[in-house]
Order: sequence, then C-alpha cells, then structure tokens
Amino acid sequence: MDDNYLKRICAKEAIKYIRDGMVVGLGGGRTIAYLIEYIKEENIKVKIVTPSTKTKMICIENGLEVLHTGFVDRVNVAFDGCDQVDEKLNALKSGGGIHTKEKLIASMSEEYILLVDEAKVEKELSFKAPVVLEILEDSLKYVERKVLQLGGKPIVRASDIKDGFIISDNGNLLMNVSFSDVGNVNELNSRLINICGVVETSLFTSVITKAIVAGEQGIRVINRQ
Repeated sequence: MDDNYLKRICAKEAIKYIRDGMVVGLGGGRTIAYLIEYIKEENIKVKIVTPSTKTKMICIENGLEVLHTGFVDRVNVAFDGCDQVDEKLNALKSGGGIHTKEKLIASMSEEYILLVDEAKVEKELSFKAPVVLEILEDSLKYVERKVLQLGGKPIVRASDIKDGFIISDNGNLLMNVSFSDVGNVNELNSRLINICGVVETSLFTSVITKAIVAGEQGIRVINRQ
C-alpha cells in the first residue's frame, strides 16, 4: 500500500481530535504536513506550538498562527511521529536532535498522540533504532562510561557528525546508544535520565495517550491502559 496514502488517512483521522480555539502541538514529518493541510482546508482556528523549524515554516505558509513554546503553559492536543512504538505506548525516536523539545510539548499536552503506520508498531520495543541522549559537552566521557555500565553501546555515525560532534537544536551534544535485551523500558529511561549531564532521552515512556495507526485494514487506535 502506498506510504503517502497511509500518512494521509492517519492525518485525516487526527483532525477529529482538533477543534476551534485549541492550542495544538505539531512535531515533524510528512504526516504532520498533511495534518496542517487538512487544518487549513477545514478552516479550523487553532494556535500551533512546534519544536520543528520546518513545521513552523509550513504552518506560516498555510496561514496558521505559531506561538513561541516558552509562552505557553498548556497544550490541548499534540501530534508527532516516531521510529517505533509498542502496544503499551512506549516509543522511541531517533535523529533530528529535537526530542527534548518534543518531550517538553508532550508533557505540556492533555493529549499526546502518535501518528504511525503498522510497520512501526511492535508488541514490545525491539530497540532496532538507537536511543538518543542529549548531553552536556563536559559530560561526554562520563556519560559514555555510565551508559556502558547499563549495557548500552555508544555509537556515532560519520554522516551525523557536525564539526566533530552530533549537535542538537539546543547546542548540546547528541549521543546515539544501542541497546539489546531491554527488560524494563521505564527503568532504562529513568536510569539514563538520572545520569548527571544527560538533558533528555529519546525514549517516551509515560507521556503518550494514544497512537493512531494506519494500515491495510484501515485505522486503529491504541489507547493508554
């Protein structure tokens, strides 16, 4: 089935959760771009917060008002994608360097909804993608040591390197860490975030309220138990 079709029907389902007067959080990606298109088509009057510069520009091009996140204390509903999500609504994001701001918006939101296709849904997270840690520059070697103690393997891809390091939108370092045989996702996330120097992780373990999943059989919704 055409990937763009799945993204479109996913965005079309998401529009049902948006009403006039809402503050709406939007992540990045093609599905979010389709959602912006539908918001404009249906002339829904909302205000947007986003961690993505590209999404911000698409919103402005479509006449949507974008607020600075620093002046917002609550978001009605937010939408985003991910690399993997499990049936318990634990999710993993990789790349992009904006997961800290994404998690901030998720935490501010009354509803935080992932928009994905069936290929990204697993019974339990397999960690095929790395966990990304945003870290302070001075903590690099210390965090590497602590991550190794937790069974992780720090990895750096040459294509990700900018001026010798992987850099986040916040100007901090990004460390990709591969894990295998993770028994407890929540415990892993807590241990990682408690390492001094770690700003945030790309593991989303408690903030997701729903996942709208598009597949060959249509749409299904996973709700937090």
